[in-house]
Amino acid sequence: MLENYSAAVQAAIKIAKAKLGNRVQVSKGTAVYEGILMPRISQGSPDCIVLKMDSGYNIGIKFVKGVSIELSHTKEPAVPKVPVSESGVHEKPKFKTDSSKPTIAILHTGGTVASKVDYKTGGVASSFTPEDIIGMFPEIAEFANIKSRLVRNMWSQDMRFPHYNILAKEIEKEIRAGARGIVITHGTDTLHITSAALSFALENLSVPVILAGSQRSSDRGSSDAAMNLINAVFFAATADFPAVGVCMHSSSSDDRCWILPACKCRKLHSSRRDAFRPVNSYPYAFVDYRTRKIDWVSKPTKTPGPFRLKLFNEKIKVGILRFRVNMFASEFLFYKDYDGLIVETSGLGNLPTSEIDEFTKEHTKILKSLEELVKGGTVVALSPLAIYGRLNLNVYENQRALQSIGILGNFSDMTTDTSYIKLSWLLSNYPKEAKELFGKNLRGELSDRTEVFFV
Repeated sequence: MLENYSAAVQAAIKIAKAKLGNRVQVSKGTAVYEGILMPRISQGSPDCIVLKMDSGYNIGIKFVKGVSIELSHTKEPAVPKVPVSESGVHEKPKFKTDSSKPTIAILHTGGTVASKVDYKTGGVASSFTPEDIIGMFPEIAEFANIKSRLVRNMWSQDMRFPHYNILAKEIEKEIRAGARGIVITHGTDTLHITSAALSFALENLSVPVILAGSQRSSDRGSSDAAMNLINAVFFAATADFPAVGVCMHSSSSDDRCWILPACKCRKLHSSRRDAFRPVNSYPYAFVDYRTRKIDWVSKPTKTPGPFRLKLFNEKIKVGILRFRVNMFASEFLFYKDYDGLIVETSGLGNLPTSEIDEFTKEHTKILKSLEELVKGGTVVALSPLAIYGRLNLNVYENQRALQSIGILGNFSDMTTDTSYIKLSWLLSNYPKEAKELFGKNLRGELSDRTEVFFV
């Protein structure tokens, strides 16, 4: 991959006796840049030297007259030391099982974390064997014996209820086989939805089940794959954590990750590395594998009883309808053949159901359509359109009217995604009790006290 650089850059690198993956200093005028020498990205200029900085970000330095390259004598920070050839191809490490270490199973559902470019050089590896994983992220071998396999190779937006059931069954296999913990690699778009689904499907867990993803592939400005995955393995191998959690960056820099509650977190940014945030809750912990440190904020407790699966009915149909101005009754009646419906409401739980003038006659029809849905057997529950806070359907007359026709969700501080997953799971497993159980806290999805956590 060195040949992707211009002849002048190649010559300067060879004079410095540097190779891809080496720590180098690039001097340009009075400025000195130090970092890991990486392959040139295909879209970039062949005269642009690419360095991975200690922050985890990549920079490009234009190679012009006066620019020099030399090997750095600065001690490298604690980042993965990946065996790599000059072509950028991983050299698979040889390793033996260590009986003194726990076994962690890594189950892959997609390729972003494990099959993209490695942390130091950008060399592509698209396999999922333990050798490949440890080749890209060698730190994980310090904490555990690794079992790694591909369950599905798919975009996270293509997830359906059958995939949650498949994952739950594979997790059960690994737990029965003696795994100390499970790490699941997953696309970030629906990672928080899968975490909620597994939290409900895996009843009475006794080991950590941690989902980790990557906001940025390694061929972009910076990759969060290494930090997230290594921290997830370290946490799963060492923490007393009988629950499902999410391990992602807690800030935009490569300082530490946090473990977020499966049912009370959400992706809040399309591209930032710290896109995942706790919602109406605290994180469980901050994790830094380099210092071997876990800073606990709160801890889950083990639910008494034997571990068992409570899977999703793959034929259950639950919809989500978002409040907006100028709605029509026909939008609600579209869901009359659905088993359930989550309606995102404004404020404390408001929907356009009040007829106040000649322009709001449709609102009376909307209230009647909701009543028709409930009488027809569709379970209708509300969730807050706002990210933070909870519903209170006792404040206004129109809200009390919603309660009187059987609409659920009073005092809920669940996200819409968690509300959707919970209702789907309840209708799958407890169809007769679903209405009663929707308002009860089963997996930490409902808070007695709504918290807003800021870092």
